[in-house]
Amino acid sequence: MTARYIAIDWGSTNLRAWLYEGDNCLESRQSEAGVTRLNGKSPEAVLAEITQHWRNSATPVVMAGMVGSNVGWKIAPYLPVPVHFSAIGERLTAVSDNVWIIPGLCVSRDDNHNVMRGEETQLLGARTLSPSSVYVMPGTHCKWVLADAERIHDFRTVMTGELHHLLLKHSLVGAGLPEQEASPEAFAAGLTRGINTPAVLPQLFEVRASHVLGNLPREQVSEFLSGLLIGAEVASMSESFAGSQPLTIVAGASLTSRYQQAFHAVGRDVSAVSGDTAFQAGIRSIAHAVAN
Repeated sequence: MTARYIAIDWGSTNLRAWLYEGDNCLESRQSEAGVTRLNGKSPEAVLAEITQHWRNSATPVVMAGMVGSNVGWKIAPYLPVPVHFSAIGERLTAVSDNVWIIPGLCVSRDDNHNVMRGEETQLLGARTLSPSSVYVMPGTHCKWVLADAERIHDFRTVMTGELHHLLLKHSLVGAGLPEQEASPEAFAAGLTRGINTPAVLPQLFEVRASHVLGNLPREQVSEFLSGLLIGAEVASMSESFAGSQPLTIVAGASLTSRYQQAFHAVGRDVSAVSGDTAFQAGIRSIAHAVAN
């Protein structure tokens, strides 16, 4: 009989759960009860709700994400890199009977202090689905990861997504703007600027000046700013991380498209894997081993 197990992605603001039997997903659920949105409930109670009628005491539950952080259920210690991929599934933190949290990863050197939590599980899946030497994982905090077939060697974080949000919503750059609209042309123009001049700090106020002076449509500031920041990120990080090595983007469709455009603009071919697909493949590889 094939064992059942439950895989959970528990972040700061959202919670997703999948019930598996072997390789088959029987059901999935999601909730807004992220670890910072428990509304007075205990993590145990939230887990019981999201897995109602799914499990008995023998059903393993494997969780990844901010649930293992200092604002989560229980701290799952970071594993320092370089680290073998296999160590991620071997160093689980137990929180109750048959319930485990996957560890995060960290770098602590004079030239690089970094942490990740959740992306390590995506890396496990991406390694199988699209083996590469460099993984670029766009999002609020984009991760650039150096790896080989056996080990994760190094990674850095670029706060591109968060910076875009802060500038647009909480700074003078985006003050008083109307509802933003999609504009491939504005994105491409920002991308070109960011790639050609990756020292982006002096250019940020120019984004405001451009729409104040009528050179940039006010409805397209978000798109231009997105291109500017992604272009600067890809141009500045490619020298130390990409080189001529195989590279895979791990993200959703929209961000994948934007980063593919940026890499093509600097003459790089890239592969891509869905972030959700990679995450599920990674956590299933751990949960399946636990269940059996």
